[in-house]
This record gives sequence, C-alpha cells and structure tokens, in this order.
Amino acid sequence: MPPQACLPSVSRRSLLVGAASATALAACSPLSAINTLLPSDGGSRQAAHDIAYGDDPRQKLDIYVPDGATASSPVMMFIYGGGWNDGSKSDYSFVGHAFASRGFVTVVPDYRLVPQVRFPDFLHDCAQALRWVQDNIARQGGDVGRVHLSGHSAGAYNAMMIALDRRYGARAGVRVGLVKSVSGLAGPYDFLPLDDDRTIAAFGQTPKLSETQPVNFARAGAPRVFIATGDADTTVLPRNTYALGRKLKAAGATVEVKTYAGVGHPGILLALGKSFRGNAPALDDIVRFAGG
Repeated sequence: MPPQACLPSVSRRSLLVGAASATALAACSPLSAINTLLPSDGGSRQAAHDIAYGDDPRQKLDIYVPDGATASSPVMMFIYGGGWNDGSKSDYSFVGHAFASRGFVTVVPDYRLVPQVRFPDFLHDCAQALRWVQDNIARQGGDVGRVHLSGHSAGAYNAMMIALDRRYGARAGVRVGLVKSVSGLAGPYDFLPLDDDRTIAAFGQTPKLSETQPVNFARAGAPRVFIATGDADTTVLPRNTYALGRKLKAAGATVEVKTYAGVGHPGILLALGKSFRGNAPALDDIVRFAGG
C-alpha cells in the first residue's frame, strides 16, 4: 500500500525501543533488517529456497519447517503485501520462522508484480503456488489435508480472493476444499472507487471492477475466515475488515473479526515477529484459528 518514509539507518538498539521504530522499519524496503538484526524464533529452519512453481523468475517459493517435523504437520502459505508492486519473499523469513516455530510447514511465495502484470495475474500466481503446495508439500512433511492461507495488506487481499472466488483455484487445478482457513491482516477488501496510484495501476484496466473486490465474493461454504485490523491503521482503513466481516456473516460463512488497539499498518505485520509480539497477539490468533 502507499509507501511510508524510510529511515536511512537503524541501529539494533533503536529497533527494540518500541512501536515508532517498528513503524519506520516496516516501511523500509526491504524488511531484511528484521531478519538480520532481531532475534528469530527457534525450533524452525528454512528447508528449501527458490523452488519454482512456474516458469517466470518471480514464480518461486521458500519453505520453513519445524525442527523435528513429522509427516503430518499443518501447512501455512503466507502471502506478503507491498501494494502489488513491491516485495520479496526473502524479506519475510521472520514470518516463515514464526509460523514454523508453531508447528506449521510454512510456504512463502514470490509472485509477479505491477508493472510486469496487473489484475488478475498476481492472483493466478498465488493460486498456482497453492497448486504446488497441493501436489508437493507432503515431501516437506506437510499434511495436505490441513492447508491454511494467510497474508498481510495486499497479500491478505490475494489470499482472500483465491479463497473466496473459486475461479482462481479451479483454473490452477486446486481441488475444492483444500484450504481449511484463510487469515488476513490489514487487508484491502472493499476499496472502490480506485483512488490512489497503486490501485489504479493494479486494477484500473479491469473491465468489471466489481470482480476485483473480495466483499463481492463472500459466500456460504467458504473456508473459515479470520480477519484482523489495527484501529491506528491509516493505510488500509479498518472499514475494509469490518465490511468483509459483515458480508461473510450475512452469507452464513464462519468468520472471526478482531481489532488490535493502537496498532497501525506495519505494526500488525511486525507483531508476527518475536520482538514485537507484545504489540498484538496476531500470531497466536492465527495459529489458534487455524487449529495449529
């Protein structure tokens, strides 16, 4: 989503002093400082790097596994954000380790970005990565009967769209019912009219803009949905989360909506990392909801 100011340098001490430093760090690209300077979760390891799920250089994924994982660990595919025009899976190893430390075989894919592609191609990539999970994750100790999706910001949008609009999974050959739950942190789910450069670049050429909005695909029989927002988020307004929650409840879907007090857009992501979990129980909530 819209870029924030980025500090030129951040010391280890300043990273640990509180939410202001967290906000500045999360806004910088890349997020590699999180992985380099902050303690990561133990009990996990990166098991694979740059596995291709398609032919494009951006269609690759990384895998994180719990130490001593058996052949029946639940699976979490996490999709990062970045306004559909920025991001790298390598910046999110702290998320991979976080979920793996809680017992999940965790998949973090890259996907093609604007301007290389526009809607719906980045969704097709995410669905194709999910197909790779379906066909291959058992070799990494994952239980294909317990697959879950999650994401932050634009990644939460991607996760929600491929979970709710069945056309993406069908085109990729993902079997119905593969995804058991989907969790979205600070996702844009109801953002018409298009009113900023990033959404115009990603979606402006779409003939039917209604088909870009997750709220329009709320349905009974959807995977279980957990969505959370911070009441201090001024980048993706909390009304997006509340609108989707209302639509899902009205449709008869299973949905849980949470609001974290005092948490902004970068903060809800950083709360997945070990050093910032005191800011919001996002990791605990997703793991609990997924049944891990």
